[in-house]
Amino acid sequence: MNRFQTKSILVTGGSSGIGLATAQAFAKEGARVVITGRDQAALDEAARQIGHGAIALRHDAADLASAKAVASALVQQGITLDAVFINAGVARFAAFPDVDEALWDSTFNTNVKGAYFQIQALLPVLNQGASIVLNGSINAHLGMPNSSVYAASKAALISLAKTLSAELLPRGVRVNVVSPGPITTPLYGKLGLDAATLQATAAQIQGQVPLGRFGTPAEVASTVLHLAAPESAFIVGTEIIVDGGMSQL
Repeated sequence: MNRFQTKSILVTGGSSGIGLATAQAFAKEGARVVITGRDQAALDEAARQIGHGAIALRHDAADLASAKAVASALVQQGITLDAVFINAGVARFAAFPDVDEALWDSTFNTNVKGAYFQIQALLPVLNQGASIVLNGSINAHLGMPNSSVYAASKAALISLAKTLSAELLPRGVRVNVVSPGPITTPLYGKLGLDAATLQATAAQIQGQVPLGRFGTPAEVASTVLHLAAPESAFIVGTEIIVDGGMSQL
């Protein structure tokens, strides 16, 4: 299919994992893709993998000046957007008594504040009928131990999608959420756990998934593309959960 032929798409956090898989999927369907991330070398490699003239912009999702810089760069290059996947985020876990202000601030600054003001900065470059998809998480629903801050940040994003849906509809812009369950991405290697603990944690999580496995970034990407495509024009302010049935138990 070429649902996104002649379309321009922005994927934040597009240099690895779900973001990269989604950018690649958009490009394969004809889109011109812009990706963002903090590591320039990783961005350049991701752009090479995506191909199709992908553009890489260095961006710190927690920095408001950086959000505005992304929008300015798009204006300078004459790019207006048909879809945005707000994917950049952090996942840091700690038991409730061990959570400090720094963990709270870094999580909310990136996952909520950064997402909020990135969308605000992009408003002038969104085309009529554009789609915004936010990357949520089933942690917002599960009550998983040690995830209180992360889960709260993702719950805020899900709420944001509903309120922005109402506010942006007069502009013809739809906002929806994809909420992944356990997905095989580099994120799991960034949780600060040693190898043995990480392996045990992964096995414990996998045991809670009815399908008996982790999902793949490509499986999440397919849902993002569906929400961004004209076929989903009647889907507004909705959350689609991609978790192998984990949240249904």
